[in-house]
Amino acid sequence: MIKVLIVDDHALFRAGLRLILKEQDQIEVVGEAESGEEALKQAKQLMPDICLMDLQMPHGMGGIEATRRILRLLPSCRVIALTVLGDDPFPSQLREAGAMGYLTKGCPADELVKAVRLVAGGRPYIDSTVAQARMLADWQGGTASPFTELSSREFQVTLMILDGRRTQDISDTLSLSPKTVSTYRQRIYDKLGVHTDVDLTRLAFRYGLISDQPGGAATGHGGG
Repeated sequence: MIKVLIVDDHALFRAGLRLILKEQDQIEVVGEAESGEEALKQAKQLMPDICLMDLQMPHGMGGIEATRRILRLLPSCRVIALTVLGDDPFPSQLREAGAMGYLTKGCPADELVKAVRLVAGGRPYIDSTVAQARMLADWQGGTASPFTELSSREFQVTLMILDGRRTQDISDTLSLSPKTVSTYRQRIYDKLGVHTDVDLTRLAFRYGLISDQPGGAATGHGGG
């Protein structure tokens, strides 16, 4: 039996995943969580084989950090990341964090089931639309996203900056000192060739990392 833990901040989406998986032989949804912090607690208690992990949870540590911590806690668990975006730089960051699967939330139900079974068997799986987009970009000489140059930790900090999180909040969530967070911020700026959070937000929009047109939410150096 493949034991599955669903992690997503939307109850309706969790219910949809549960409904799909409960119809399958040898797959059991053993729990649900709406945040990375709750996912850690559930994983420790339920010992799932597969964790379906939402990457765009707006509160708490986020999907990539939760993936890293769950796999540190339960090396036998395998994580399949879920995202609304299909052409972003997440796959390389996820490989570094230890995830074995990557699905867009719009994938067909049979592809979700296929991914769960394959990843549970030790085989990596990438959503067909993502794989096709990456292949075409390579074939056409497409411009690689600059965000792929970031380490997993730098990428996690980037996502939190884009979410409008302040330095102290990031520090508390990731168990880092404010000084270390500021160092990461500057390293991110240097790697991406930007100077402010506004620049960072515009770059993220350009490469599809965020779906909303940048406005007045991100300001200046952002810290605090």
